[in-house]
Amino acid sequence: MTSNEVLAMYENIAALSNRMAVAAREGDWDDLARLETQCALQASAAKSGVPPLAGVERKRKIDLLKQIMANDRAVRDITEPWMGQLDRALSPAH
Repeated sequence: MTSNEVLAMYENIAALSNRMAVAAREGDWDDLARLETQCALQASAAKSGVPPLAGVERKRKIDLLKQIMANDRAVRDITEPWMGQLDRALSPAH
Protein backbone atom coordinates (compact mmCIF):
# COMPACT_ATOMS: atom_id res chain seq x y z
CA MET A 1 0.00 0.00 0.00
CA THR A 2 1.47 3.35 -1.02
CA SER A 3 1.23 6.51 1.06
CA ASN A 4 -1.32 7.88 -1.43
CA GLU A 5 -3.42 4.74 -1.02
CA VAL A 6 -3.19 5.03 2.77
CA LEU A 7 -4.41 8.61 2.71
CA ALA A 8 -7.16 7.76 0.21
CA MET A 9 -8.35 4.97 2.50
CA TYR A 10 -8.50 7.32 5.50
CA GLU A 11 -10.21 10.01 3.40
CA ASN A 12 -12.88 7.48 2.39
CA ILE A 13 -13.36 6.27 5.96
CA ALA A 14 -13.63 9.85 7.22
CA ALA A 15 -16.27 10.65 4.59
CA LEU A 16 -18.21 7.48 5.39
CA SER A 17 -18.02 8.12 9.13
CA ASN A 18 -19.35 11.64 8.57
CA ARG A 19 -22.27 10.23 6.60
CA MET A 20 -22.82 7.72 9.43
CA ALA A 21 -23.07 10.57 11.94
CA VAL A 22 -25.63 12.32 9.73
CA ALA A 23 -27.65 9.12 9.36
CA ALA A 24 -27.62 8.60 13.14
CA ARG A 25 -28.76 12.18 13.79
CA GLU A 26 -31.60 11.66 11.29
CA GLY A 27 -32.52 8.28 12.77
CA ASP A 28 -31.90 6.56 9.45
CA TRP A 29 -30.83 3.21 10.89
CA ASP A 30 -30.86 1.38 7.55
CA ASP A 31 -28.47 3.90 6.01
CA LEU A 32 -26.32 3.86 9.14
CA ALA A 33 -25.99 0.07 8.92
CA ARG A 34 -25.20 0.21 5.20
CA LEU A 35 -22.55 2.88 5.74
CA GLU A 36 -21.07 0.94 8.65
CA THR A 37 -20.60 -2.06 6.35
CA GLN A 38 -18.93 0.12 3.71
CA CYS A 39 -16.67 1.64 6.35
CA ALA A 40 -15.62 -1.79 7.59
CA LEU A 41 -14.79 -2.85 4.05
CA GLN A 42 -12.62 0.24 3.58
CA ALA A 43 -10.86 -0.32 6.91
CA SER A 44 -10.16 -3.97 6.10
CA ALA A 45 -7.41 -2.79 3.74
CA ALA A 46 -5.42 -1.71 6.81
CA LYS A 47 -5.44 -5.20 8.35
CA SER A 48 -2.36 -6.17 6.39
CA GLY A 49 -0.61 -3.08 7.73
CA VAL A 50 0.02 0.36 6.37
CA PRO A 51 3.35 2.02 5.75
CA PRO A 52 4.41 4.72 8.20
CA LEU A 53 3.89 8.24 6.96
CA ALA A 54 6.04 11.29 7.60
CA GLY A 55 5.70 15.03 7.40
CA VAL A 56 2.59 16.48 5.81
CA GLU A 57 1.19 13.04 5.03
CA ARG A 58 1.49 11.99 8.68
CA LYS A 59 -0.25 15.18 9.82
CA ARG A 60 -3.07 14.59 7.33
CA LYS A 61 -3.49 11.01 8.56
CA ILE A 62 -3.70 12.25 12.16
CA ASP A 63 -6.27 14.89 11.18
CA LEU A 64 -8.35 12.25 9.41
CA LEU A 65 -8.15 9.91 12.40
CA LYS A 66 -9.37 12.73 14.64
CA GLN A 67 -12.32 13.32 12.30
CA ILE A 68 -13.14 9.61 12.26
CA MET A 69 -12.98 9.44 16.06
CA ALA A 70 -15.21 12.52 16.43
CA ASN A 71 -17.75 11.06 14.03
CA ASP A 72 -17.65 7.74 15.87
CA ARG A 73 -18.30 9.56 19.16
CA ALA A 74 -21.24 11.42 17.58
CA VAL A 75 -22.76 8.13 16.40
CA ARG A 76 -22.23 6.50 19.79
CA ASP A 77 -23.76 9.48 21.60
CA ILE A 78 -26.94 8.87 19.63
CA THR A 79 -27.02 5.09 19.41
CA GLU A 80 -25.95 4.08 22.92
CA PRO A 81 -28.94 5.66 24.70
CA TRP A 82 -31.25 4.28 22.01
CA MET A 83 -29.76 0.80 22.40
CA GLY A 84 -30.27 1.06 26.17
CA GLN A 85 -33.93 1.95 25.64
CA LEU A 86 -34.33 -0.95 23.23
CA ASP A 87 -32.65 -3.32 25.68
CA ARG A 88 -34.99 -2.22 28.49
CA ALA A 89 -38.03 -2.55 26.22
CA LEU A 90 -37.05 -6.10 25.26
CA SER A 91 -36.21 -7.19 28.80
CA PRO A 92 -38.83 -9.26 30.58
CA ALA A 93 -40.60 -7.34 33.32
CA HIS A 94 -39.73 -8.36 36.86
